[in-house]
Order: sequence, then C-alpha cells, then structure tokens
Amino acid sequence: MKKPWAISRRTTLRGLGVSVALPLLETMTPAGEPAAKAAAASPTRAAFVYVPNGVHMPAWTPTTTGSNFELPSILAPLKSVRGDVLVLSGLTLDKARAHGDGSGDHARAMAAFLTGRHPRKTNGVGLRAGISVDQFAATKLGGATRFPSLELGCEGSTSDGACDHGYSCAYQTNLSWRGESTPAAKEIDPRLVFERLFGGPKATETDAARTRRERDRKSILDFVSEDATRVRGTLGVADQRKLDEYLTGIRELERRIALAQPVVEVGQAKMTKPVGVPADFRTHARLMCDLLVLAFQADLTRIATFVFANDGSNRSYPTLGVPEGHHDISHHGSDAAKQRKIRAINTFHIEQFAYLLGKLKAIPDGDGTLLDRCLILYGSGISDGDIHNHDDLPILLAGRGNGALKTGRHIRYERETPLTNLHLSILAALGASVDTFGDSTGRLEGLEK
Repeated sequence: MKKPWAISRRTTLRGLGVSVALPLLETMTPAGEPAAKAAAASPTRAAFVYVPNGVHMPAWTPTTTGSNFELPSILAPLKSVRGDVLVLSGLTLDKARAHGDGSGDHARAMAAFLTGRHPRKTNGVGLRAGISVDQFAATKLGGATRFPSLELGCEGSTSDGACDHGYSCAYQTNLSWRGESTPAAKEIDPRLVFERLFGGPKATETDAARTRRERDRKSILDFVSEDATRVRGTLGVADQRKLDEYLTGIRELERRIALAQPVVEVGQAKMTKPVGVPADFRTHARLMCDLLVLAFQADLTRIATFVFANDGSNRSYPTLGVPEGHHDISHHGSDAAKQRKIRAINTFHIEQFAYLLGKLKAIPDGDGTLLDRCLILYGSGISDGDIHNHDDLPILLAGRGNGALKTGRHIRYERETPLTNLHLSILAALGASVDTFGDSTGRLEGLEK
C-alpha cells in the first residue's frame, strides 16, 4: 500500500546536539494530491516588526490612495516588493495615550502596540499590559511547530527599574507579552538564536555539540551530513536542488554569524568572541532577518516579533551621517536639519524591512513564494516623534497571507480607527479568529478587495 506521505512534514536531520528541520518539499505532498492544492494548505505565518520614535510622516505617506500611488522617499526601498505591500494610513493606538497618566508615551507606545491595552503606570511592581496579539496567536497555533513563537530584536529587554516618567522598563523594552504581567523577552544575539533554532532537544547535548564544533571549527551541517545524504537519496531532482539551496543558506548564515562576532585584543593577537552582538547595526539586523526567514522556511515557528530598537531608543547612526541619538533628534522642533536626519534613519529601517521581504519572496513555496504565505506588520506606536501623537500611525502590512490580502495599495481609514482592528484581521487570516482584541471595534475592512 502506498504511503500517504513520501516524507513527513516533521522530518528533521539529526546529529549530536543538532536538529535541522527541512523546508517544504514536493515529496511532502500527500499522494494523489495536486501540488497547487497542497500549496494552498501551506501554513500562514505572521511577523510583527517594530521601529521606535515614529517617522517623518510627510516623507512616509503616499499622496494618493488605491493601487496607483507613488512610493514616498522613505518607502522608496520597497520598490522591488511594492506589489506585496499595503500602506495603511489613519490607524490609531488610543491606549498609548496618557488617559490621565501624564508623560510616558514611549513606554505606552511599545507596550500597547500589540496588546491594545493601556499599561498600568508602575516602576516595576504590579505590571499590567495584557496579552499581545502574537502571543494570543501562539496559544492557538503554536502546538503545530517546534517553537510557538520567536522573539527577536536588536536592543535588549529588561524588567528592572523605571525608564519613562515612572513607567517600568518592562513596558519600554518588550513588545511581546504572554500575559498582562509577563513580558516575552527578545533575544538579540544571532549566535544564540541560531543555536536555539538548530540545537538538539536537550540543552546539555546542544552545549556539548557547540563546544565540539567550536573546538574542531565545524558547521552544524557536518553533524547531520550522513542523515542529509540519506534523505537526499530519496528525493527527486527538484527537491534535491531545493534541499541543497536550503542547507547552503544555513551554512552561509552560520559563516556570517561567525564573521560578525566582535573581535577583542589579546596581547599581540586578535581573538573572536564565541558569543556577541555585532557592532554594526545593518549586519546585526540582516542576520536577524535571515534567522527569521529560516525559521519560517523550516516551519519551526509561524509567529514572530522583531524589534529594530526599543521605543525611546537613542541609538546613533554615524554611517548615515547621524552622530546624534535617534530619540534626541526625533524632538526636531521643525528643524530642517534634524528632520533630514530622521528621514535618513527611517529610510534605513525600511531598507532592512525590504531586505526581509525580499528574502521571503525569493523562496519558492508551492505555486507561490514564502512571502505569499506570510502576513508581516511593520510600524511604530508613535506617529510624529516630536509631538508623541498616536493617531495616523506609520503602518505597513506585507505578504498575501495565503490569499487573505490584496496588496499593492495605499488605504486610508477614518480617524480613530483602532490599530487593533488590524490585529483582529490578522488573527482571522491565521485561523485564530476572536470577536474582540484590545480596544478593537471590528475587523479592518478593505484588506481583501
């Protein structure tokens, strides 16, 4: 009797302390089922990408709506994926407003962005923010993958101390919340994310394998080479090519992570630290993008968050000609020179987002691409960093969500339309429908038309 699956979707390549999941292959299609039908069943993934301190809205917002809009200067890096993106104007994050609590817009913006809840003003005791949309989806869908969710970032998380006018640092440094008092801390070290994704089921085995690899200067793929050869021998030509490209991508990413590690002086010699965050932001961000893409490609997770920088971040961007801190110049007071520098930072962030989308689009998935199976939200909980307003937010939604979206358009919504209406729509597209979320008033209309 012919088996219903030639290879299970859950097949992994295993070695000492290493577990490498496989991408979706044609041979994983149920026997007798057309590839197009199987592609339609490919799971929908969702990622939520956050940028701090708002943007320069005049250079962000298209002047016309519909499909014939022109990309403004900040969004120009999206040219190659323009048809895969929705620009959504007019959405509001009301729960980031003060509501009697005074200052603290950066903390509230980040805490409310995915929760739609007003965070309780506290310096650490009695946190209350609410479950975030990514974690709500993970509770519904996370059992289908090795990792229910993945939390990534380029600046660290903390739950200690007060950061923004009496608000706990937990609010300002965490985007994802498993519950109203439990933030889901993000990982910022690409090496540790790599080890988590491709390590074995037991931490002790993973640690031993890492030590051995570093000692012998081996790749994780050296540990699974026999298993990879065995599986490859069962595949057709197209699947062999797809597997080879996937494994080559893993090896290349592993090499880039090693090269990006900080170098320290040890006497006359230079020595690479085994673990460390790349000093160059562009290198750091793109490594994290590649890790996110691999996690989606191998179906290790279907839910992720990625924080480019915490809200209120005062990171400088000297390579862009911006030696000042981002937060400092976001209070531009209509100064043209400061606004020019803000635009440079905003455009740089969009360049990294375009890189992420381009990587997803380059990976075939059934009769489409991996990007076609995704919903990728990008935005900030602040509109203009100078006045800290939370209406008319800079929001993008990329990917077609397995046919849930008609992309390549600019849509403008009525004032005060809750951002959480978009969260409701994303949950519905993921198959995790709920009647309300945060301060939502209903699903966001017009996404599929």
